[in-house]
Amino acid sequence: MRVGTIVFVAYLACVVVAAAWRIVAFGPLHDAVPDLGALTAAYLGLTSRQRIAPAIGGAVVLGYLIDLISGAPAGFLALVYGLTVLVVRAVQQRIYVRGLPMTIAFSAFVALAAGLVAFAVRATFAVPHGEWSIALRNLALVIVATAVTGPLVWRVFRRIDAAYARTHRERDAALEGLTP
Repeated sequence: MRVGTIVFVAYLACVVVAAAWRIVAFGPLHDAVPDLGALTAAYLGLTSRQRIAPAIGGAVVLGYLIDLISGAPAGFLALVYGLTVLVVRAVQQRIYVRGLPMTIAFSAFVALAAGLVAFAVRATFAVPHGEWSIALRNLALVIVATAVTGPLVWRVFRRIDAAYARTHRERDAALEGLTP
């Protein structure tokens, strides 16, 4: 239930950001939309309790839904977000993403990891792409845009986790960014 709610909220956020980013963004970030799907995959991977399967399933479902609205090849982002869950889980199982600097830095790392996984998937399965120089420039801009929007996204997900907490202690831990 918790994973489904996070995926639903993330999908709605992706739709809103995709529709409004060109109006809201300024300067060089105008062309780089933040990777909310990668942030969601990372959050699901970090906060999964004992089993990782629901987190990977939620990330794959979200990736497929984003594939449908973004025009990416079917299953591309689903695979990328599923692998992103595994990468983030392998990096650190119990990381404390608290405080603005840590949240921004971790959001940038997640965007970089998802971008590198996407490059690897493109190369492995011969997915068509543009020039590598343009793709790398766009990845750098996506990292910046994701780092800027990361704290807000993580705060929303922590509120959702707090709503599903069973005890007051779990609720406080979720709001502070601690995984039970």
